[in-house]
Amino acid sequence: MTLNIQIAVDCRNPHELADWWAETLDWAVEPQDEGFIRSMIGQGFATEADTLIHNGKLVWRDGAAIRPAEELDARPPARRILFQTAPEDKTVKNRIHWDVNLAGKDKDHVRAALEARGATFLWTASQGPHSWHTMADPEGNEFCIS
Repeated sequence: MTLNIQIAVDCRNPHELADWWAETLDWAVEPQDEGFIRSMIGQGFATEADTLIHNGKLVWRDGAAIRPAEELDARPPARRILFQTAPEDKTVKNRIHWDVNLAGKDKDHVRAALEARGATFLWTASQGPHSWHTMADPEGNEFCIS
C-alpha cells in the first residue's frame, strides 16, 4: 500500500512562508481557485475577512500549500506541505523538522544563499563522516541541509 503525506506547518504568515519554501525546495505554490473562493463567500460559507490578495490573487487567508511542480495536478498529491496560521508564535525547538538533501551542492554555499533570503544559521553538527548545518526558516522553524 502506498501512502501519501502532507506535513502541516503552523506559522504567522502562511503565504510568505509557502513562497519561501517553494523557492528553497524548487517546488511550486499550489494554486487556489478564486472562483471557488468567491462562490463560498457568495453562499455564505465564508466572508471577505477569510481571504486576502497575495501576489495579485484572491486566496484563503489562513493557508497555503506547496508541492513538487510535477505533482501540481496529482489527486491526491503524494507530497504536500501545508502552511497554516497559528495564534501563537513559535517559542521552543520543533519536535519534528525536515532535512534538505542538497544533491551534491556545497552546503556552505547553500547556507549563505539561504541566509541571504532570510534563513538563520543555528549550528553545524556531524556524525562520523557526515556533517550538516541546522538552520531556521524566516519564522524560526528548524531544518537541516546536507
